[in-house]
Amino acid sequence: MTDQGRDGTYGTEKQPARSRRRFPGISSRAYEHPADRSALVALRKLSGFDTVFKALSGLLPERSLRLLFLSDSVRVSEAQFPHLHTMLLDACYILDLEKVPPMYVTQNPVPNAMCVGLDEPIIVVTTGLVELLDEEEMRAVVGHEVGHALSGHSVYRTVLLFLTSLAVKVAWIPLGNVAIMAIVTALREWFRKSELSADRAGLLVGQDLSASMRGLMKMAGGNHLHEMNTDAFLAQAEEYEAGGDLRDSVLKILNVLPRTHPFTTVRAAELKRWSESRDHQRLMDGHYPRRDEDKDTKVSDSFRQSASGYAEEVRTSKDPLMKLVTDLADGAGDLGGRLRDRFTGGTRPHGNPGTGPEGPSGGDGRN
Repeated sequence: MTDQGRDGTYGTEKQPARSRRRFPGISSRAYEHPADRSALVALRKLSGFDTVFKALSGLLPERSLRLLFLSDSVRVSEAQFPHLHTMLLDACYILDLEKVPPMYVTQNPVPNAMCVGLDEPIIVVTTGLVELLDEEEMRAVVGHEVGHALSGHSVYRTVLLFLTSLAVKVAWIPLGNVAIMAIVTALREWFRKSELSADRAGLLVGQDLSASMRGLMKMAGGNHLHEMNTDAFLAQAEEYEAGGDLRDSVLKILNVLPRTHPFTTVRAAELKRWSESRDHQRLMDGHYPRRDEDKDTKVSDSFRQSASGYAEEVRTSKDPLMKLVTDLADGAGDLGGRLRDRFTGGTRPHGNPGTGPEGPSGGDGRN
């Protein structure tokens, strides 16, 4: 490989360390989860968000952030963490990101990685993550973060970090924290969805589903792969999604609200489903939206696709709350009885009026 240029760019002679498909000119729309786009549209429509965002863009210590990593972390290069440097160049080559973002390793035992920055993205990985993952698992993580950079997620992630810190500082001010937390909550909802998009980008870079699965399993259970099983791990996601009643559905929502990332088993299941989808296969065959077409993309089209994605997610979900929503959309009868059953987990004989396929309501008998 030739040296990286001073401007962070590299020539076409740079090749991945092993043979993997490259995606010239790929648009982030090719791998972005529909919920990511719709959540971002909803975020931008949040009252006061534009005002706060514009104000923060001028106040956030961008230069301070870069100086902090430069002075107190290790910058990845051919001289330092060269294996990570090679992975970074590979990821940018595969996703056709011309300007390679600076990457730092910071001392922290907690496995984590992030892409932050307003003007230009910076990728940061912790020592805990570097020590936890093997080469192919780490390659998927680096691709994940490059996907964030290509999608422009770093800007909103930086604002989220700043607002989360600010919310703690102004918690004593009456109503001051309420307004900030409303935006923080919306940002977290978007960021959770953006993680699903970045997971897909990581798979496009690594092109090894088993490595992506292993990495997620290690994030959940540590460096004990000999004690874990991919099928059993995915079965947890199935149980989490389908188990319980409406009370559990409400608890799931409450549990996820303070998080910036989706639950790990959910991420694994989502990524596996996408890897088996027609969209993924078409992308791997070279059929994907190009970056030079982004300017012609209408917001209404993106929102329509997002709405369609949400509708499909609700329709196919096994979660009790989502199944109830589907029932209501289908015009299912005996609403009071269904609500009681969803909350209690009970069932009723199909012969009861209005509850079974032979009842007056003509319902389908689903609980």
